[in-house]
Amino acid sequence: MRDTLGRAPVLLVVPAALATLLLTVPLVAMVAATDWPGLPEQLRSEPLREALWLSAMTSTVAVAVCLLLGLPLAWVLARVEFRGRGVLRAVVTVPLVLPPVVAGIALRTAFGRTGFLGEPLLDATGFGFPFTTWGVVLAHVFVCMPFVVISIEGALRSTDPEYDAAAATLGATRWTTFRRVTVPLALPGIVAGAVLGWARSLGEFGATITFNGNYPGTTQTMPTLIYVTRQSDQDAALALSLVMLLVSVAVLLALRDRWLGTRLAGG
Repeated sequence: MRDTLGRAPVLLVVPAALATLLLTVPLVAMVAATDWPGLPEQLRSEPLREALWLSAMTSTVAVAVCLLLGLPLAWVLARVEFRGRGVLRAVVTVPLVLPPVVAGIALRTAFGRTGFLGEPLLDATGFGFPFTTWGVVLAHVFVCMPFVVISIEGALRSTDPEYDAAAATLGATRWTTFRRVTVPLALPGIVAGAVLGWARSLGEFGATITFNGNYPGTTQTMPTLIYVTRQSDQDAALALSLVMLLVSVAVLLALRDRWLGTRLAGG
């Protein structure tokens, strides 16, 4: 089939090659510019360990919340017919295109100490989200929830709804069908969505720093640490950026069978 189609036209190959270079050259340059002899010392620094632990912990908690809330939402979007479903899906996807700083301002307006929900919460419990680790989790949930919901909705839509219908004819309720049929069939896609959401949460910067500031040990995640470190120590910023790059590559490798291998096989 490929031979009969003929040679790929230069007008397509050249732009494709330029796009590949545009995506790879900055990453290669960053790796090449890293101070490799001084890298071990940079990686042993206390601020890095604190920021890396905080990023991993808040991202994990955020993804758990996204699964707890987002899996039912994805199921509703994929399996329930109702008026306004398109509007609901549009609302879910808004944070994907919202500038991160705007997301942080929106969170502050809603959950800030004088916010629409934040002020009553503070008055009732004495707890406020901003400038706390839980505020970081909230910002991460807001930003990565759409990734999780959209990925899981796609996985649910890819499973044959006839299995749900067959379970219903056998007397299973929709809740039982959800637990025993729908989720197991879509589990690989659900896991992939969770991992993608975790990676997006790990790299979140704008909403986090706008809503929570940048306090070491409390709200300073890896992206915010890189931001402030770059202003005083370029080598340290490169070392921290290399850690984030390695994590991103690890995520891609973890998802290669789900997202890369299947696509290549299908091609």
